[in-house]
Amino acid sequence: MITITLAQLNVTVGDMDGNVRQMVAAAQRARDDGAELVVFSELSLTGYYPGDLLDEPHFMARVDTGFEALLQASRQMPALHWVIGMPAAHHGPGKPLRNVLRVVRAGEVLLEYAKQLLPTYNIFSERRHFEPGPDVAKVLRIGTAQVGFLICEDGWNDDGSGYTVNPFERLRDAAPDLVVSINASPSHIGKREQRHQIFAAASRRHGLPILYVNQVGGYDQLVYDGASFAVEPKAGVVFEAQRFAEDVTTLRFEASGFRDARGGALPAVPAEGLSTLAFYREQIVLGLRDYARRCGFTQAVIGSSGGIDSAITIALAAEAFGPDGVTAITMPSVFSSAGSVDDSQTLCDALGVRLHRHPIADLVKGYSAGFEAAFGAPLQGLALENLQARIRGTILMEYSNTWGHLLLTTGNKSEMSVGYCTLYGDTNGGLGLIGDLYKTEVFALARHLNEAAGREIIPQAIIEKPPSAELAPDQKDTDSLPPYEVLDEVLKHLIEGHGLAREERVEVETFVARLLQQPEGPALVDRVRRMVARSEYKRRQAPPVIRVRARAFGSGRQMPIAAQHF
Repeated sequence: MITITLAQLNVTVGDMDGNVRQMVAAAQRARDDGAELVVFSELSLTGYYPGDLLDEPHFMARVDTGFEALLQASRQMPALHWVIGMPAAHHGPGKPLRNVLRVVRAGEVLLEYAKQLLPTYNIFSERRHFEPGPDVAKVLRIGTAQVGFLICEDGWNDDGSGYTVNPFERLRDAAPDLVVSINASPSHIGKREQRHQIFAAASRRHGLPILYVNQVGGYDQLVYDGASFAVEPKAGVVFEAQRFAEDVTTLRFEASGFRDARGGALPAVPAEGLSTLAFYREQIVLGLRDYARRCGFTQAVIGSSGGIDSAITIALAAEAFGPDGVTAITMPSVFSSAGSVDDSQTLCDALGVRLHRHPIADLVKGYSAGFEAAFGAPLQGLALENLQARIRGTILMEYSNTWGHLLLTTGNKSEMSVGYCTLYGDTNGGLGLIGDLYKTEVFALARHLNEAAGREIIPQAIIEKPPSAELAPDQKDTDSLPPYEVLDEVLKHLIEGHGLAREERVEVETFVARLLQQPEGPALVDRVRRMVARSEYKRRQAPPVIRVRARAFGSGRQMPIAAQHF
């Protein structure tokens, strides 16, 4: 009935020239495969999401130039239809732009469909820039097939819970043979299965086969995993593209359903995807690679404390950049244990990463003497503890500025939640790799990396040692915080709540309910709640973190600083 190439590309936001080159190359592959239709992702011309670049005076002029280049390329392949996602002008009341899909062939625009449902929640802010499209279905005959079109969020409201409009119903009434949905669906744990569930249910309910095309790549704190798929009303998901990688694949759609490019049966799609820890690893590594590549970094520098957080960060960076692209620096003070330096060396030896040693005792002593001379009081307590973190942060920034390395911060979500970090110290950096992982998940990921490698990458001594900032004599994290096994469950309850996947939500709610029945439980939960609220100012000044869970700090959790939180 129709041969279709899905183009799951890693485009760059704002790089219209580069994106056009990628799209033309994919279209040429589609032509060579004998495809009648090539499908790109949502806002594929600009990359998703341009944000306030859409308000810049010359941005739309560059969009128009890029689109004209695509039209010109389509004239060289006159038999091929292109589905292109892009912003386009809206004439009339409301916002001046719409998020549209255009179908072009041989230099002509055959169809334009404007996205109706504009997500403005969590990490999305489309209503800030776009006007919704009209409540109409758009269908186009391509060869012998009637093809209908949707854009991302338009397909997520079939149960009617999020919006008053359900574009699927209009599309069902138009009776297409096939629905093409272009998407920019960011990834987090459980998102793949959620997509499959929602679109398989819609396909079954309306009797419509669906081809779902997603973008792939890391974009600031967000990662898009690709994993484009095809779904049939009776069979469910019958095809899935590669995950965390570009994929240009040609399929045939016939009356009997989707087939491979030669008409053969497609391999079965597993219901379960990656394990949680394997997913975290893939998501973080791709997020780091693309963040660094797009920002012009080829190497990273990380402070190595001999603790679990810096160890995991160094290991993930070594996977993303290669060992030669990572530098670690250990900066012992008078409070550092011998194991901190020794464990850092063992870790870096196992990974093949360079380790520099830069003691800070003399610097701390000099600052302390200067403080007392100027202010007539000794530097002690919290101020002395934070000074050590800030000296270390300064050394790391000196290295970054001198050699042009990307400084990676090492804080986890548990610490960032309750403010167990030092501004302008251990929060220094351009990106946080584990800032959306709770401390208990960091330990689990360390064990996973060792198991996957079949050897001890993260030294067992690091995994087993009690967490400590080592800023004071015999200091342990539990001096200031509840045990992480307790703290993390409370934080999930307070920060993510109903955003947790169903199974995890039940576990968390059960745990917290039991905790509240204990004599000290209510006071503990209240204390953690206050710590989270009081630490918003720190998170606002911290680097972006790679999002792996449904609700991460950053654009997905927008809380005021100067407010009464409860």
